[in-house]
Amino acid sequence: MTYASPDPARDGAAQTSETSAPRRGLGCALEIVETLVLTLVIYLLIHNFIAQPFEVEQNSMVPTILEGEYVLIDKVSPRFSDYERGDIVVFNPPSGYSEGGVPFIKRVIGLPGDTVRLENGRVFVTPAGGSAVRLDEPYINVDINGRSEPTLPRDAEGTTQWTVPTGSYFVMGDNRTVSQDSRTFGPIARDLIIGRAWLRYFPLSRIGFVQHPVYAGLPSKPASPTPSGGALVPLGALAGG
Repeated sequence: MTYASPDPARDGAAQTSETSAPRRGLGCALEIVETLVLTLVIYLLIHNFIAQPFEVEQNSMVPTILEGEYVLIDKVSPRFSDYERGDIVVFNPPSGYSEGGVPFIKRVIGLPGDTVRLENGRVFVTPAGGSAVRLDEPYINVDINGRSEPTLPRDAEGTTQWTVPTGSYFVMGDNRTVSQDSRTFGPIARDLIIGRAWLRYFPLSRIGFVQHPVYAGLPSKPASPTPSGGALVPLGALAGG
């Protein structure tokens, strides 16, 4: 009986094929892991330092921003320039006013050094060294008769006047009758602010940039800007207070 001798070339090819397959699989797995890690790093950088999406859960900013809408928070520009009067900002509520750790969303009304006063349901702002100016606020929610709802005190003491300290802001919701804001807890420190709302991106029927009002007779920015990084929070929802 005749036996054929083993073919070294064929055996080598078989061994090479058998060993290269696991290596290719390992290489593909490493590429997938690298892609996922890179994607996660990019997401975290954007989320923590550039822009952050939020869902608004309450109605304190009606009619400007409605419950269930999604807004994008700008975290970049506040690091180089200060918040302006009329900005809609997202912030961590002061101690004792938290609603399950959910940030609030309100409009900046008073800047550092301002005196904010409520009179006959209207808002007056006196900048440092200036004269009192009654705010024209077309964005305020209206009653059943189509008239702007009055801005009334919200704390137990019925406080009607506040002086905004350095590094702080006086904020209120556009839905004045239900908003828990600086009328309740006073001016908020800048360090509590996460960023400014600049884009509504859902629902698609209301997509667009958040409009910024102009207040005649008042400066739009603090006299001495104090840009700094804001507090960071995880992706989540906004309470209107």
